[in-house]
Amino acid sequence: MNDWITNYLRAQKAALDSISVPAVARLIETLRRALLEDRQIFVFGNGGSAANASHFATDLGKGASDKLGRRFRVLSLNDNVSWLTALANDYAYEDVFVRQLQNYARPGDVVLALSVSGNSPNVVKAVEWAKQNGLTTLALVGAKRGALAEVADEVLAIDSGHYGRVEDAHMGICHMLCYAFMEGEATV
Repeated sequence: MNDWITNYLRAQKAALDSISVPAVARLIETLRRALLEDRQIFVFGNGGSAANASHFATDLGKGASDKLGRRFRVLSLNDNVSWLTALANDYAYEDVFVRQLQNYARPGDVVLALSVSGNSPNVVKAVEWAKQNGLTTLALVGAKRGALAEVADEVLAIDSGHYGRVEDAHMGICHMLCYAFMEGEATV
C-alpha cells in the first residue's frame, strides 16, 4: 500500500508539473478582461469536471468578487438539474450546454469548458457554438486533448490520461484563476 501511495503521489506531482504557467497567466488575463468589460463567464463539464465547474463558479463569483469589491458574472451551466434534464429529455444530452448558451450568451462573453478526454459531445458542441457566435473559448483538458483542443481559442492540457489526476490538476488551475484575484496578484 505504501508503494502504491508513493507512486500515486509521484504521478500526481508530474501532472501538476505539466501545468503551463504562461497558459494560466493568459487565462487569468482573460478573466480580468471579462470583469472589466462586464462579460458573462460560463463554465461547464460532466461528472468530476462538473463538480470542478461548480466549485470554480463559487470561488470566482463569491470569493474573488468579495475580495475585489467588483462582481464576476459567472454561471456554471451544469448546476440547474431541472433545466439539464428537460433539455436532455426534449432534445438530446448533447444539447444541455449549447441550449443554455443560446439563451444567455452574447458575443464577447467567455466560456471555460472542462473535459479530461476533450471529447465529451455536449462540451464540444457548446464550445463550437460559442466560438461561432463570438465568445472567447477556454478549455482545460487531459493528455488526449480531444476535439475540444482543436476548437477552443486557449487550451491548457494536463500531461496525464488518469481522470482523477487530471481533475485534481484542473481544480488546482481553477483555484489559481480565483486566488490570483483573491490574493491581489491580478489587479483590475
